[in-house]
Amino acid sequence: MADTELIVDLRGQMIETLDDFWDAVSEPCGLPAWFGRNLDAWSDTIGTRGISEVIDSHDVLTVHVDRQGLFSGHRQEAIVLTGIFDGEQNQLVVHAPA
Repeated sequence: MADTELIVDLRGQMIETLDDFWDAVSEPCGLPAWFGRNLDAWSDTIGTRGISEVIDSHDVLTVHVDRQGLFSGHRQEAIVLTGIFDGEQNQLVVHAPA
């Protein structure tokens, strides 16, 4: 049986801050209103699951972003956010500008 994958494509959206990232993933990932909007809450959501029924109903989460704004360089918050994705069950794909 094939793994089911939730693909969240944020390419084309300007994501300058973590708040922008939370805004962008909230709806497609089915984050509840009480979601903590911080890196620890995101780690729990995608790592241990049990917070979002949408994410929990898929075997793999893949988020696509552009290499701009938050993801354009070596911003510490982006480095930490990227590190939360394990590269297997949870993947962050950063695309170079076209």
